[in-house]
Amino acid sequence: MLLLYLPVLFFSVILHEYMHGYVAYRRGDDTAYLMGRLTFNPLPHIDPIGTIIVPALCFMSGLPIFGWAKPVPVNFTRLYSPQRDMAWVAAAGPLSNVFLIIFAALALKLLIGLGIHSGISIALFMVVIQVNLILAIFNMLPIPPLDGSKVFAALLPRDLAHRYMMLERYSMIIIIVLILSRALNYILIPAFYFSLSLIFRFIGVANGQF
Repeated sequence: MLLLYLPVLFFSVILHEYMHGYVAYRRGDDTAYLMGRLTFNPLPHIDPIGTIIVPALCFMSGLPIFGWAKPVPVNFTRLYSPQRDMAWVAAAGPLSNVFLIIFAALALKLLIGLGIHSGISIALFMVVIQVNLILAIFNMLPIPPLDGSKVFAALLPRDLAHRYMMLERYSMIIIIVLILSRALNYILIPAFYFSLSLIFRFIGVANGQF
């Protein structure tokens, strides 16, 4: 199963970062484009911590495997409406993961309805759903520099948003402590399994029994 998780995770985090850069480009900032980051070539997107260390820590800690790619550079001052567009740029990444979840869930529902599913197809689409579900939930946590913090900051008055985003300097320490202490389990796992149960209901399977 790990052999399925890793390539799905790799593709999902690259799409996630690509969409940040693409929406920023559409909203006036071509920084990612000029730096060669608007690409699906995996090499420019590899982040030693998010692409290698965090997935390994999750595997050893018993958490669902997740991670991230190297953040796409965005110059928010070049956006047409910096505070509003910051929220759209930030949300684009998790929304790309939601899109993959919807695609995989629809594919599974169709295959099961037609009676042409196999063990491999079920395993693949379930991995796509699980990986992207945990990516979407994790990235929407309001911890700078995660995407949820930028969406939340866009709702705050400018001065308060600036002070809030200053927490970013401690972000990696906070996240790694949350993982190693297993405190993240109490946030991610309930939300993960609740969302997964809704997806199973949509697909039409009871408790994931295909």
